[in-house]
Amino acid sequence: MNSEQVEDQWVWVVVQDPGEKEQFLGQHNEQEDISFIPAFHSKEEAQQCLMDMPRRKGRKYEVQAILLEELSKDAAAGGFMIFLLNENGEVLERIKP
Repeated sequence: MNSEQVEDQWVWVVVQDPGEKEQFLGQHNEQEDISFIPAFHSKEEAQQCLMDMPRRKGRKYEVQAILLEELSKDAAAGGFMIFLLNENGEVLERIKP
């Protein structure tokens, strides 16, 4: 993905505890020992995949749009990669911020 695509591209992510203490819902691939933030091309794909993601009981989850450039900055700061997924949770693209 080139830098122009990253600057202008919006993706959908799952936010845990939206509001003051919100954070992106990260995942961990045990086989490859990689922590990543799932991102999606559409809100519908994110909502569909959220149903199958591991979540903590008692937490609120919300699907929100974010510029990929901003997500990349936050992911890099936290040591996460970004995986673009489809509604079935299949990896379409891996982005190392």
